[in-house]
Amino acid sequence: MLINENTIEMDDEEFLLIRDLIHDNYGLYFDTGSKYLLEKRLSRRLSTHQLTTFRDYYLFLKYDCHKDEEFSAVIDLLTTNETYFFREGYQLKAFTDEIVPEIVSRKKEKTLRIWSAGCSTGEEPYTIAILLLELMGKGLLKGWNIEILGSDISQRVLGVARKGVYGPSSFRETDGRYLSFFEDEDEKKRARDDVRKLVTITHLNLLDSNKMSLLKTMDVIFCRNVIIYFDIKAKKKVIQGFYDKLDNNGYLLLGHSESLMNISTLFDLKHLKNDLVYQKP
Repeated sequence: MLINENTIEMDDEEFLLIRDLIHDNYGLYFDTGSKYLLEKRLSRRLSTHQLTTFRDYYLFLKYDCHKDEEFSAVIDLLTTNETYFFREGYQLKAFTDEIVPEIVSRKKEKTLRIWSAGCSTGEEPYTIAILLLELMGKGLLKGWNIEILGSDISQRVLGVARKGVYGPSSFRETDGRYLSFFEDEDEKKRARDDVRKLVTITHLNLLDSNKMSLLKTMDVIFCRNVIIYFDIKAKKKVIQGFYDKLDNNGYLLLGHSESLMNISTLFDLKHLKNDLVYQKP
């Protein structure tokens, strides 16, 4: 039944089927008040596949050979991917001034591995790369191998991240001195090759234990403004995955509005001069 030419009506049973399927696969949870949101945003996907009901779309998501690609489109439509360079600067200052020097002082293997989990369009991992290049220029990381992983569930945003080309809105919190790490490309800016060389971009569902197990052990994990989309069960599973992938004494950096309260007691809350962060004992 059509509400208008773009929106197909979703009944309560169809909502529960699709809501639970998204949750079971990706941990994202939508309460009953989100029915209109799913109906409005997913109607265009039915039109794309020439489907007339959400029950047909549910069966498509569950059984079609292209369901993984379709789920990627769904996640794009239902989550916010807005980000920019040098977001939450006080936390980045804690990272460069306190966390990295502490790791360098105690680690024998001269390899620093950073994971940007939920990297969206790539501004965060490239920010990290720029900050580490700056520290290398100051001699702190001389002789060190830097590996930065950026992962996300959305193929669309990963495509942007791999290109490394950004418009003005991505630089709204960027100090002018950092613009030298970019080259002009038409009316946008591309991250320099030495910045991009430090970063590997990959597709990853944080609830996929098998793929998570293949990752190397990390020194620092950034996961900012990601777990807010998960219910408590999914949050606990993701945080356990981070714990398993962190080196002893490794750091977990969440968004300013996020905490591990009522989620996990695995980490110690560490009071730094510039921020509060979590550390694996």
